[in-house]
Amino acid sequence: MRYVSNLPCATAEEDHVTIPVSDGTRLSARIWRPTASDEEPVPAVLEYIPYRKGDLTAVRDSIHHPYIAGHGYACVRVDLRGTGESEGVLRDEYLEQEQADAEDVLAWLAAQPWCDGTTGMMGLSWGAFAALQVAARQPPSLRAIVIASFTDDRYADDMHYMGGQLLSDNLAEAGTMFAYGTCPPDPAVVGGRWRGMWRERLENTRPWALEWLSHQRRDAYWRHASVCEDYSSVRCPVLASSGWADGYSNAVTRLLGGLDVPRKGLIGPWSHKFPHLGEPGPAIGYLQEVVRWFDHWLKGADNGVMDGPMLSAWMQDSVPPSTSYETRPGRWVGEPDWPSPHIRSVARPLFRHRIGADGEECGDRGCGVLTVQSPLSVGQFAGKWASYNAPPDLPYDQREEDGGSLVFDSDRLTERVEILGSPTVELDLSVSEPVAMVAARISDVAPDGRATRVTYGVLNLAHHETIGEPEPLEPGRRYRATVQLNGVAQAFPPGHRIRLSLSTSYWPLAWPPPRPAMLTVHEGTSTLTLPVRPTTEPDRLPPRPFGEPEGTRPLTVSQLTAPEERWEVKRDLIGYNSELEIVKDRGLARLDDTGMEVGRRAYERYATVADDFTSATGETLWTMRFRRGDWDVRVVTHQEVRCDEKQFIVDATLDGYENDRRVFSRTWNETIPRDCL
Repeated sequence: MRYVSNLPCATAEEDHVTIPVSDGTRLSARIWRPTASDEEPVPAVLEYIPYRKGDLTAVRDSIHHPYIAGHGYACVRVDLRGTGESEGVLRDEYLEQEQADAEDVLAWLAAQPWCDGTTGMMGLSWGAFAALQVAARQPPSLRAIVIASFTDDRYADDMHYMGGQLLSDNLAEAGTMFAYGTCPPDPAVVGGRWRGMWRERLENTRPWALEWLSHQRRDAYWRHASVCEDYSSVRCPVLASSGWADGYSNAVTRLLGGLDVPRKGLIGPWSHKFPHLGEPGPAIGYLQEVVRWFDHWLKGADNGVMDGPMLSAWMQDSVPPSTSYETRPGRWVGEPDWPSPHIRSVARPLFRHRIGADGEECGDRGCGVLTVQSPLSVGQFAGKWASYNAPPDLPYDQREEDGGSLVFDSDRLTERVEILGSPTVELDLSVSEPVAMVAARISDVAPDGRATRVTYGVLNLAHHETIGEPEPLEPGRRYRATVQLNGVAQAFPPGHRIRLSLSTSYWPLAWPPPRPAMLTVHEGTSTLTLPVRPTTEPDRLPPRPFGEPEGTRPLTVSQLTAPEERWEVKRDLIGYNSELEIVKDRGLARLDDTGMEVGRRAYERYATVADDFTSATGETLWTMRFRRGDWDVRVVTHQEVRCDEKQFIVDATLDGYENDRRVFSRTWNETIPRDCL
């Protein structure tokens, strides 16, 4: 990244500004703005997230907010109520209160003497969710948003459920927020009342996993703040981006197809990162694109921001399987609209161990049946639902996974094939249990047999008619079910094969059904449909190539203890115990400008015994530490989810420590019925 110091506007920073909202709660903000804005008001750009502006995101914030401010904006970073130095309690994600607070913040910003009355919002992940959800409420000052790594569908395409199947990231993210939402404010900012504010958070917190597990259908809980329920509610221009290695690779194209406002989409090879920090690379000059977007829509600049393709996507070249990549080779391609008139849906029938040619019929061979009942070991090399590029969280060589799957291979390709969009698998099937699942994976198979997963999808077959409204299956009855795979742009070179793999488990990425099920697939009448982008199509590149990543120089940090990253698959061949252990320890680091020392350690464990589907266990253990001088505070959270055939069993603990003395402790032990899950 190129660090830029000579920006168009000189800026000043205010570390802690309190913003009142309607019920009297005061939210904590950091503001960067041009020094001339007191006399020459500028638009305000809000990032609104719960991740502690004073420490946990301080380094990241220092790269992009001063940069945007230096181009003539008041950049405002606000912590949600109950986080950082903001008052109150954070009780869950995307609540009505959260969005009402955001509207109050925007109104406050628009009324400031240094603001010209217009606002924008930007963000990654939660910040992007917030921007899109608030845009749907149409606050009067909000004129444009820029969002990265988000969803418009909280039930069907978030870390909670996929195709009606519970994801392990539901537990992992609940563990993250159980820890983040119970951290204390900084005494150097709020003074002596820090302890009372912290106590309020500890006493009013409930593990979010309990709430998320209690809503296994697409009910009002998930429909709230899912913009896909009414795309017409968004009336401001949207610049949306994501990455193919992210869990949120689908929402960009859905927005492009669903919105009726000026919009642009950008999908690179990245994991869950801003594109200017994109990993795997290549990262791009994303902040330049953000400034151009806001210059046009907030300042009226005639800068051609809407020229070029509606969607710019990184067409990934073939790579060997790896749990991490520094860069993904490929090239940018563009589409003028989405859905694109240039993408052809090519349906290929499935025959025994092979993918048939386009339009091939069963002929005289007859259409047989194929069966599979996968072991629970299928999925141990699946990687994370959303890659955070914390190696090794990408999927590894799929050959071992394929050993427990029903596999269909194409003939060796005689010419290059490129796909752009979301493949689908339509299955003519029956199952042996009333609740069952299928995981569908597409892999790029090299001539030496190595298989690199390209994309995947999961479907709880009880949801085969309507995602979110399950009904038990009748064992042995024949059904048709469509599995939607995640969107991707991928090239398959000559000499390679395209492989479809089907399995009835995908643990620990997806929670297993109550019992193992035999899946029967009928050949010939089951199909794989690929979104083929003809190689003869022009690339339709943007009128300007993306620039080199830029930003302002980040705050300096001193690493006091070594970080640790670990991802281990373990198998005991005596007791038949299998487990995946993940450690993400940032070590203890000091922010040199404030002296705050921060430590974060996350531990995840996912375990099973043999093929006992009721032995599945997920566990998270988080430790958050904050220290400055003789002030030393820790939060320790633990969650464990187990199951039997009829229910989930959730045990959780929350402990708060001050100078190694435990000052708070609470335990939860609850059960939640399984609902066709």
